[in-house]
Amino acid sequence: MAAKDQDKSKLKKRKQVSGAKPDAASSSPKKPKLLAVKHSKAPKNDSKKPFKRSEHTKPFKSSEHAKSGPIMEKKDPPMSKRERRINAKELAEARKMKRKRYYTLEHELAHLWEKMRVRNIGKEDRAKLISEALQKMKGKIAEIAGSHVSSRVLQTCVKYCSKSENDAVFEELQPHFLTLSSNKYGVHLVKKMLDNASKKQIAVVISSFHGHVASLLRQVVGSTVIEHAYQSGNATQKQELLMELYSAELQIFKDLVTMKESSLQDIMSKLSLPKTSVVRHMTSVIQPILEKGIVDHSIIHRILMEYLSIADQTSATDVLQQLSGPLLVRMIHTRDGYRLGMLCVKHGSAKERKKIIKGMKDHIQKIARDQCGSMVLVCIISVVDDTKLLTKIVIHGIQENLEELVYDKNGRRFLLQLLHPKCSRYFTPDELASLDLSIDSLSGKVNGSSEEVKHNDDMEETETEANASSDPVETLHMVEGGKKDPSVRREELLVKSGLAERLVDVCIENPGKLLQSNFGKDVIYEVAIGGADGILNPTMEDKLSALHKAIASVVSEPKSEESEEHVLENFHSSRTIRKLILDCPTFASTLWKSALKGKCEMWASGHSGKVISAFLESSDSAVCAQAKKELQPLIDRGILKIPEKQPVKKA
Repeated sequence: MAAKDQDKSKLKKRKQVSGAKPDAASSSPKKPKLLAVKHSKAPKNDSKKPFKRSEHTKPFKSSEHAKSGPIMEKKDPPMSKRERRINAKELAEARKMKRKRYYTLEHELAHLWEKMRVRNIGKEDRAKLISEALQKMKGKIAEIAGSHVSSRVLQTCVKYCSKSENDAVFEELQPHFLTLSSNKYGVHLVKKMLDNASKKQIAVVISSFHGHVASLLRQVVGSTVIEHAYQSGNATQKQELLMELYSAELQIFKDLVTMKESSLQDIMSKLSLPKTSVVRHMTSVIQPILEKGIVDHSIIHRILMEYLSIADQTSATDVLQQLSGPLLVRMIHTRDGYRLGMLCVKHGSAKERKKIIKGMKDHIQKIARDQCGSMVLVCIISVVDDTKLLTKIVIHGIQENLEELVYDKNGRRFLLQLLHPKCSRYFTPDELASLDLSIDSLSGKVNGSSEEVKHNDDMEETETEANASSDPVETLHMVEGGKKDPSVRREELLVKSGLAERLVDVCIENPGKLLQSNFGKDVIYEVAIGGADGILNPTMEDKLSALHKAIASVVSEPKSEESEEHVLENFHSSRTIRKLILDCPTFASTLWKSALKGKCEMWASGHSGKVISAFLESSDSAVCAQAKKELQPLIDRGILKIPEKQPVKKA
């Protein structure tokens, strides 16, 4: 009975739903429920399987329900990739126009810039475009100079504009140089203004930085402007920039110092500045710069050198420890920077020296070719005792491209230092003096200045405290070089590392080219004589004799007009061969027997005549006697001329 009652109630509900009016259904707040057709009985065969609606089966919907349902809005068709890209670009343009005040102006300037910056444009056409651009920017230059696009347009205008236009731009930007120097785009405009500025304008720009040099040096962007101004200014202007970094008093009384007091110690002695206050102020300036790693600029290298000249042992040690490592590689490209590198190597502990050398691992070739960086490598092989580490990193790095380094003006210095240490023919007096450079407070030297004497008691107290608190294992080296014997270190780096053998092979393969090279001739000369003190002779006699024969074979080549200049007639090679005859008896004997015996008359004039006459001064008596028999008739006949200050040796 209960089942029949339930069926009747369901039929009544269905009738009510089907008989409902559309207005009533639409006016009711509740949405009608969709009733699916229920299957009372399943097929006999599939009674155990659950019912699955087929893909074509749709739920039952009455026409009234379809009419009374909610009206769905039609969706827009999906956009293509191109349409989406265009739409995104339009939205970005709209946002930029709202955000940037001079967006339209910058857009116009960009079109002008694309025309004026090309190389094949005429001067008159470019001048018209520049005048048009400057006219559009007039009165707004300071506001738009910090923009990426406008900064580039202004740089091109400043580079190619006339003097009157340049002056107008300078006057408009003059009150804003300090602000632009901290802007990542405006900074390039300030540097371009310095490049094209007159002497008076440079002085105006530098004076605008007064009182803000230290703060700008602490910024990655601002420091590049100070460095550019430092390089563009004269000696007085450079000192003006440095004075702010020495002491707070010098920022106010900058006119008290003249160019006669170029160093910090001279300034301190003239103005009687207390050393402790100067060191304290310079420490507050230097430490933030080192912590941020802004060490690429020459003005920072200069200030660090001046700081180390007055710093006590503790302060100097702290700075050297901060610099020792990969940071030093970025500093050794300047005159003061490579001296800082030498000081770090000389006064650093074994651990710090290891950090410095490992930091150079991937930069050996680049450092060796640099004029200043090569001197740091020369210092390293003269001081560091860990030859295994040097062989693994430095020597192997040099061998990777040894042939090119031999011909390079700076790259050969490393090799010449090993072959002939501290030779005045290959290093300038200033470079040789830098190899002996040291820090007074770390090497125990007494400074003779009045300021040092005045604060002698304070220095003794500071040094005593530093020595008491320091670890003896980590104490800095107080000696100029390492503990190892220099000759032993040199032999391990040159001979036992395999560098000498590879170097001799390069000379044997290219004797003529090296002899005629302005820089390679020095390397082949040092190798051919066996190096200073004959360091190559005991272990490489066969290799050296092969090199002598290779040079003799080049000299024995016949003289012809079609071929290149003969080695005996070339300026560089003729003088190198002459030096080898005078300094190396074995080479003189090999050359005479293999190439010149019986052929002297052919080479008796010009540069080759100086080579032939050198046999008369050879230390090999047998060669000298044989040469005299052949050369004396040429001298008597006036064919061979001997230099006036060159006495003839008797056989």
